[in-house]
Amino acid sequence: MPAALFLALSQIGDPAFRRPLILGVLGALLAIGLLAWGAIEAAAWAAGGTGWLSWLAQAGGGAAALLLAWWLFLPVAAAIAAQLVEPVAHAVERRHYPHLPPASGASVAAQVAFGLRFGLRLLAIQILLLPLLLVPVVGFSLALLVSAHALGAGMVQQTALLRMEAPAARAAWRRLRLSGWVLGLLLALMALVPLLNLLVPVLGTAASVHLLQRSTSS
Repeated sequence: MPAALFLALSQIGDPAFRRPLILGVLGALLAIGLLAWGAIEAAAWAAGGTGWLSWLAQAGGGAAALLLAWWLFLPVAAAIAAQLVEPVAHAVERRHYPHLPPASGASVAAQVAFGLRFGLRLLAIQILLLPLLLVPVVGFSLALLVSAHALGAGMVQQTALLRMEAPAARAAWRRLRLSGWVLGLLLALMALVPLLNLLVPVLGTAASVHLLQRSTSS
């Protein structure tokens, strides 16, 4: 499985990767910026809106927003990038699997709907897992494993939908569950590193193409 991620990394300079990467990052930054502004304003309002207590509350709200932005960046970026996986997948197929016939998968509506569900599900999971971050080592490790499973499942199925209908995509995930989970774990670890986390949605899509194609050819 690491080979799929290394192959994806080797193609990161491909022009087809740029638009999904830029749009995903811009959309995620906008969403996170709104989250931070809302947290600061809510903290100031709760403290009364003026004086040193308000200032402390805003500082606390800003710190909380930074933690949330770090933990929630991935699902927001993934939801946006999920709508732009096609050029990345096609670029990988052109370079590594030129023998493939033209893609004919699920409808555009089905792909968009899955991408939105994927992002919202991952967002909900990340929010529910937030309390575990307060438990040293064990809690954080458990949160990472759970989010990695959700991330791997979403990435593999979203990419599979480009070439198959939803039932077949779910079957592909069941077949690749272990390697997909490992991919999700590697991506989740990357998502914890600022700047490197910007590459996760695009690399996840590219690596998922390699997983799917190698599983069908083996």
